[in-house]
Amino acid sequence: MKKTFEENDAGFAYILSKKGKDAYEMHNNAYLEKVKKIISDKECAIALDQWMRFFRQGHIGVSFKGKDTGAGAVPEKSETVKIDTREFEKYLNAKKDPGYEGIWVSEPYKIGIKKTGNSYVGFIIETTAENWKAGEVKAKFDENGGVYYLRNKAAAKFSKSKIKLEGKNDLELGNFVLKRIYPVLKNDPETELELKLLKSSRPLFERLNATTVILRVPFFEITEKKYIDSVIGVNRAIISSTPNLIIDLRNNPGGSDASFEEILPFLYTNPVRNVGTEFLSTKLNNQRMLELSNNPEFDEATRKQLREFYEKLEQSPGKFIPFSEQIVEIQRRDSVYTYPQQVGILVHERNGSTTEQFLLAAKQSKKVKLFGVTTFGMLDISNVHSIPFPCAKFELFYGLSKSYRIPGMAIDDIGLQPDYYIDNTVERTGWIKFVNEVLNSK
Repeated sequence: MKKTFEENDAGFAYILSKKGKDAYEMHNNAYLEKVKKIISDKECAIALDQWMRFFRQGHIGVSFKGKDTGAGAVPEKSETVKIDTREFEKYLNAKKDPGYEGIWVSEPYKIGIKKTGNSYVGFIIETTAENWKAGEVKAKFDENGGVYYLRNKAAAKFSKSKIKLEGKNDLELGNFVLKRIYPVLKNDPETELELKLLKSSRPLFERLNATTVILRVPFFEITEKKYIDSVIGVNRAIISSTPNLIIDLRNNPGGSDASFEEILPFLYTNPVRNVGTEFLSTKLNNQRMLELSNNPEFDEATRKQLREFYEKLEQSPGKFIPFSEQIVEIQRRDSVYTYPQQVGILVHERNGSTTEQFLLAAKQSKKVKLFGVTTFGMLDISNVHSIPFPCAKFELFYGLSKSYRIPGMAIDDIGLQPDYYIDNTVERTGWIKFVNEVLNSK
């Protein structure tokens, strides 16, 4: 893995020049000692992935492809509770604010959650899972964190920051999401809209009020381009006649630059400078470019261009190759839309890659302000390639290209800062309201 990474990753030489060979050797020696004690494939994958963090946090890594629960040991015997469901429902009906208590669903489980002392116990009411039965404890948590028992009954622990009640009927316990089915409580309209936006897996368009509309884009994957373009096409007249536009990018991890092309005209006020990249030419990397040139998700013109890139790379093995003669390309448009006059873009720590590339272009508009918290920071070394290990138990991820922005404007492990910081006193289901109040303030 080390040899493959050193020879093919576009960021290897850059980081080595910054941190130095001595630091790299110390890092390698520490991990050579660490792996001597490893006896499981899962632990091996974790160590390999951690080794790579010497270089950066994003567009890099090793994933485990084998079978593993990722949790603690399986208890010999499950803890059980005795609760009459009808009596439990009466108990819930008597509460004005049940909080975490209630009856929830997380397929294939119907789970009751009841407070006992200072702790909460989640117990099975019904399930189709073969090794679970009514009365067995599925989860336990308190103000310090808790544990959720997986299908094989192994324990998955989570911290207090991973306990989230969003709105009144959506509960997150670690990596697991539960939906309240009794008693179903009514969210206020603002919270209901926020949850609709956050849970969407496809682009959405909503009118917030007379002066503000919302475009929700959860992904920029090339497979989503047709859906993004369709939503914009249907609502183009509304967007271009409304003073304020909110673009909700929360949880958008990136994808393809082609997916955001139809959004950019609404933001444009002045020429946009796009700093280019150069690709490292190796046999392994060039094969990836060839594969992309045959991807049916791209149109014919794009596939032709990718094939030309491949041929150019093949001519200069071992070198960094630009695909454009210009280090910086300046994009000019014929017109500036009167509306929207203001654009607020919601960003946070899960935004990276192509999403950050979009933000770099958007930030150059006089109309645009970013709202939220600092983005993830993975864009300098980009265009990820993934290859399986010979044993097929692991998969390696690394970058094919390097931006001309570095070191002058590095983003990796730094991120992009918002213009308006949304601090922790504002609930996640209150971000749209926050942006709306800023855009509509006088």
